Amino acid sequence: MPPAGVNAAVQAKKDRLARLKARSPKPGEASFFFYEAHFQSDAVKILPGEYFVFDEDLLIMTTLGSCIAVCLWDRQAHVGGMNHFMLPDNGGSGADSGRYGSFAMELLINELLKLGANRMTLEAKVFGGGAVLSGMNSLNVGERNTEFVMNYLKTERIPVVSKDVLEIYPRKVCFFPHSGKAMVKRLAPSNPEALVAQEKAALQKPAVATNVGGSVELF
Repeated sequence: MPPAGVNAAVQAKKDRLARLKARSPKPGEASFFFYEAHFQSDAVKILPGEYFVFDEDLLIMTTLGSCIAVCLWDRQAHVGGMNHFMLPDNGGSGADSGRYGSFAMELLINELLKLGANRMTLEAKVFGGGAVLSGMNSLNVGERNTEFVMNYLKTERIPVVSKDVLEIYPRKVCFFPHSGKAMVKRLAPSNPEALVAQEKAALQKPAVATNVGGSVELF
């Protein structure tokens, strides 16, 4: 029989996951919570247009094609978050949402500040922008997304401590918001049908307005 302390820790994890699942998400906030067996951690999956901010080492995960995910971390407050946007901006139509980089970055930073982060101690890790959508290559979506976010972070004076962007690979990204640890896995570039379908479906949805150093590990 496991020691009482082990049982208490297991129960605490179950309780946290139950509390997370019972939360009422804010507009644009990721809400797909589950237990990730490989990392033995509570986890949340971010879909296109979503974000998540937390001050515990919950695993934040997403999968990217031409989209960008930015992991922001406050190295003093130990709070972090990730977004997942699809296009740099919405062309000025006025119907902003987390699918667009300009809004997604503001939303992520504002939510971090609410949890005690400071703009002066934020650092960024940037992923995605791959040329994986054959039907959208002529638009250079991945390049445009990457150029936008790098310029945005430079303007905001948020240092980019690591990145894995462009090329042809879809990517799976994992981020621990308390420690700042990020990991990226490059996926096979051939026939990423599910990812292509996810990104195209998200682009076609009507817009809804939504109010550990610099290392990156491969896994």
